[in-house]
Amino acid sequence: MKKLVRENKGYLMFLLLFGVFRTAIADWNPIPSGSMRPNLLEGDVVFVNRLAYNVKIPLTDVVLARVGEPRRGDVVTFSSPTDGTRLIKRLVALPGDVVEMRDEQLIINGRSASYAAAGTAMEPLADAAPIAAQRIDETFDGHRRRIQVIPELMALRNFGPVAVPRDQFMMLGDNRDRSADSRMVGMVPRHLLIGRAERILASADIDGNWMPRMERFGMKMP
Repeated sequence: MKKLVRENKGYLMFLLLFGVFRTAIADWNPIPSGSMRPNLLEGDVVFVNRLAYNVKIPLTDVVLARVGEPRRGDVVTFSSPTDGTRLIKRLVALPGDVVEMRDEQLIINGRSASYAAAGTAMEPLADAAPIAAQRIDETFDGHRRRIQVIPELMALRNFGPVAVPRDQFMMLGDNRDRSADSRMVGMVPRHLLIGRAERILASADIDGNWMPRMERFGMKMP
C-alpha cells in the first residue's frame, strides 16, 4: 500500500484537491427536472459558486464563515430540509418578509408582483400528452424573471400569509405548478444553502437526440 501511494501521490493529491474544490469552492449541477422551466431545462449543467454565501467544512453543512448575503431573485442550490435531496430553485423571500400567494400572484410585505403575458408553450408530461403552459414575466422590486403556470394541472396556487423566520429563505420553482419547493418542503435554513448558480456551463437535449444546445452554453443565470 505504501508503495502504491508513493507511486501515485501526484494523482492522489490531484483527487484530494479536486474533491475539496468541488465540495467547498465551486461545483456543477445537472438539471434533472423541469421545475425551473422555462429558464433552466433538463440537460442543462449549471456552474454553482459555493462561496457565494458561506464557507463550510467540506462534505458538511457546518458553516465556518458567512461571506455574502443571499438576494431575492438568486437561483440557489440547497439541501432539502425534509430529506437532504439537492434542489435548485429561485429565492423569492428573505428573512422577515411576509409572503402570500393568491391565484398564482406573489405578494410580499403587502405588495404584489406585477405580471405580463409572455406567450405559451407545451409542457411535456411523463405519463400523458403535453399540455398548454402560460409563460409570464413576473416583476418585483425591479427584478424580472419569466415564470410558467399550467392552469390545467392541480397545484398549490394559494398560501399564506406566512412570515419567513430569521436566517431562513423561501424558495419557489419558476415552473410554479410543477415544483416541489418551499410550499412543500418549508423554508430553507441558511446552513442548508449550497451555493448560487451563476451560469449554464453546457446543455444537451436529453429528452430528444442528446444533441448539444450550443446556444445555451455560457448563458448567465436568468
